[in-house]
Amino acid sequence: MKKKFALLAFCFTISSIFAQSQNKPNVLFIAVDDLKPMLSCYGESQMITPNIDRLAKMGTVFINNYCQQAVCAPTRASLLTGQRPDYTRIWDLKTQLRDMVPNVVTLPQYFKENGYTTATIGKMFDQRSVDKGMDVPSWTIPAVSYGKFPSNFAAGFEKPVNGYQLPETKAKIAKIEADAKIRGLTGTELTEFLANNKGPAVESADVPDDAYMDGVVAKNAIEMLGKFAKDQKPFFYAVGFVKPHLPFISPKKYWDLYDRSTIKISGVQRMPVGAPDYAAQNSGELYNAYMQSNFERYDANASPQSEAIQRELIHGYYAAVSYMDAQVGKLLDELKKQGLDKNTIIVLWGDHGWHLGDHGLWCKHDNYEQATKAPLIIASPTFKGNQKAQGLSEFVDIFPTLTEMAGLKTPADLAGKSLVPVLKNPQIELKSFTQSQYPRKGDKMMGYTIRTKRYRYVAWYEQNYRNTIISSTAKPIAVELYDYEKDALETENLASKTAYKVVLKDHEKMMSEFLANQKQSR
Repeated sequence: MKKKFALLAFCFTISSIFAQSQNKPNVLFIAVDDLKPMLSCYGESQMITPNIDRLAKMGTVFINNYCQQAVCAPTRASLLTGQRPDYTRIWDLKTQLRDMVPNVVTLPQYFKENGYTTATIGKMFDQRSVDKGMDVPSWTIPAVSYGKFPSNFAAGFEKPVNGYQLPETKAKIAKIEADAKIRGLTGTELTEFLANNKGPAVESADVPDDAYMDGVVAKNAIEMLGKFAKDQKPFFYAVGFVKPHLPFISPKKYWDLYDRSTIKISGVQRMPVGAPDYAAQNSGELYNAYMQSNFERYDANASPQSEAIQRELIHGYYAAVSYMDAQVGKLLDELKKQGLDKNTIIVLWGDHGWHLGDHGLWCKHDNYEQATKAPLIIASPTFKGNQKAQGLSEFVDIFPTLTEMAGLKTPADLAGKSLVPVLKNPQIELKSFTQSQYPRKGDKMMGYTIRTKRYRYVAWYEQNYRNTIISSTAKPIAVELYDYEKDALETENLASKTAYKVVLKDHEKMMSEFLANQKQSR
């Protein structure tokens, strides 16, 4: 009798644990490299993004969302730890996260520690800031990163070379590599030479989706979702798409969605009047890697580029966004097919914005609106869909939002706020400002920016930010102020205008309080 009772109790315990695990929501966490909020659901009517629009109807679009630093490794390290760059001490593309903060607990790691199966494919962390396992402590299942990429490309296609599939481009890259060998280049010289001759800025090839990297990411992610459905355990699955990151590569059918002759270029192709010179960046990622003489298509010294070149680049960006959108659609379809859509939180984010010729700039790497503003969409069966939140949000808010949505205890020391109140009521405004930053002059200068609902304030501090904390009493060497109600395109720095004296003082106070209160790991 006692054995029978013990067996019944054991079975009840197991069934209870199983029921609890079934009640935990899954998380599908979709990262998109270099995706600015140039999406139909953000009001960009020329964009063809039906699948992200479908996701938007399922959830809440955060219209005024911002990253913490507009470049890959720092923004991803910040988002995935819930801490700002001055805490992670990742301000560049080479510093290792766990060299700076060895005991930091990442978002997927926290879900792993709370009973979730965690896995990732594609680009999640920037690989230059973590170990070869895409931060091994974060994942239950070893990461499938671009360094360990699957080989199941479309029939008849091998892995792309630098992302390209056109034979003539591959041949030219092979010739460049051969030339480097003939020259006897090694070490740093070889690395720099190849980094500055990656290939053309665009490619349109009549190939299937899975001839390129993101199509293979989607293909393998679909397979993993099927395994998760069979396992019936809660999962946190992080899927990272690389397009629309340079080069602007996508199958021809996505290029064919757009008429290049109708593409508009930016109406403001100069830096703001009165802005310090170092506030700008040189669009080096585009010019240095994809506009070198070996590909003889562009004038890397011209700013702005000709209208024809600008339209070609913007066309390439649009096509790459639509290509990525199609891959997102495949994930949404598979979730529904497997019945996982009824208990899965979906988060889609682009890691920062991107300049498309505005201010004469391309790429990111600065504190302006087009670089720091980034898309964020959160959908869950628990909350209403088809909502747009106009209040300010930022990437450090994602960690506490997901822990609350999953019913987990939120770590006390995170930098952001849970957005769950906004998911319940999109009219709520949780924050008076968001914060971003970008360094200049190597380790010698940091520009901090505060974005309020109407204004952007930027303060530049000439100080070695790696070795010393920039204090709340530090005096900036230059400041910028922009009024988006009257000057949406940031044509003039208004910091010296008498009419903005009170506004400037208010934002100086906010900056001082931010610097005094932000959590740092040193």
